[in-house]
Amino acid sequence: MRIARFSIDGNVAFGVVEGDASTEGGPVLDIIKGHPFAEFERSGQKIPLNKVRLLPPVLPNKVVAIGRNYAEHAAELGNEVPDAPVAFFKPSTAVIGPGDPIAYPSFSSEVHHEAELAVVIGRMCREVPRERVKDVILGYTCANDITARDVQEREKQWARAKGFDTSCPLGPWVETELDPSDLGIMCTVNGQQRQLGRTSDMVRSIEDLIVHITEAMTLLPGDVVLTGTPAGVGPLNVGDEVAVTIEGIGTLTNKVIKRG
Repeated sequence: MRIARFSIDGNVAFGVVEGDASTEGGPVLDIIKGHPFAEFERSGQKIPLNKVRLLPPVLPNKVVAIGRNYAEHAAELGNEVPDAPVAFFKPSTAVIGPGDPIAYPSFSSEVHHEAELAVVIGRMCREVPRERVKDVILGYTCANDITARDVQEREKQWARAKGFDTSCPLGPWVETELDPSDLGIMCTVNGQQRQLGRTSDMVRSIEDLIVHITEAMTLLPGDVVLTGTPAGVGPLNVGDEVAVTIEGIGTLTNKVIKRG
């Protein structure tokens, strides 16, 4: 089930995406009653997807991201695979949705794309045992961990390098019925392939990451966990269109603009 968050005529709602580009008339949204973090009903009121503005599929209290979880990506930046997962935060103010602009930060001259599988948490949880991890996950979406690489290299903390406004595109929707263990991940810039990998290449699995994170903190419904990026990260420039495509989910596209 694909669950999208959208706005139309100033109103915000969730809906189940039905159909695809091959469907006559195109995909539609069946508006749901309530929200996806509890049992809900479909209203039967359907709106063409092209008549709404897609928003970030969730508004997380926090985004917990994992660095260097693909060995080839760690190597391309001259790093070793860490002995334990490297976790950092991206604030809620970094989150944008599909089609929203990425504003190039004024304090950086080297901004990179990082295509990632994002895990959306469905229920409050802490100290989750490995066998219960699937029970706390709502689903999965595409993410782009936009990074000011030069700032990351010169500052000991990654807060500014990875937490600036618009640095966390998410979308286009949450896919709830998906096996995330071996999915293709691709990033293109202006239609040219930059990254191509598979989630099976992760150093640590999603189960490992959720167990590790919830040993330390409570995750809330709508929180997001970024699982790392495959090799091939590279620079973005003002005017570029960057797209993250994940098998079984869809494509998240954003354009880079000059920060006003």
